[in-house]
Amino acid sequence: MNLVTLLPFIVLIGAMFLMTRSAKKKQQAAAQMRDDMTPGTGVRTIGGMYATVKELGDDTVTLEVAPGVHAIFAKNAIGAVLEDAEYNRIVHGANDRTDDAPVVPDDASSLTEAPAADLTKDEDKGPKLDLGKKDDPKGDEPKDGEAGAK
Repeated sequence: MNLVTLLPFIVLIGAMFLMTRSAKKKQQAAAQMRDDMTPGTGVRTIGGMYATVKELGDDTVTLEVAPGVHAIFAKNAIGAVLEDAEYNRIVHGANDRTDDAPVVPDDASSLTEAPAADLTKDEDKGPKLDLGKKDDPKGDEPKDGEAGAK
């Protein structure tokens, strides 16, 4: 066998080695992050819920999702352990910015949505619209069962 026929296999094995190595590093970093959790730290679950760690078990973690509301999650369900400043900024709206730059929302829906109509006003500018059902477009012929029916 010559080197030209073995080259694709060598490249394939090298790529597989690099991919598994990077995946293993990510798994180790995630496990280390979960091991660094302590009661009182803010976390984000993989579902996007923000909570505070109350208790740690071997494979579970008890989170306070609202004042007095506790939920038990698997440690693998923790997506990120947040720093105190970041957790307070996200959950409590604490803003320690000093500049006057505008705050851009996470999604652009507020930039594209039309303002909601004010339905409390009782001002009609046009004629009243009758939404009643009418079988006869003329309205002058009697319906079946009424007096004077044909």
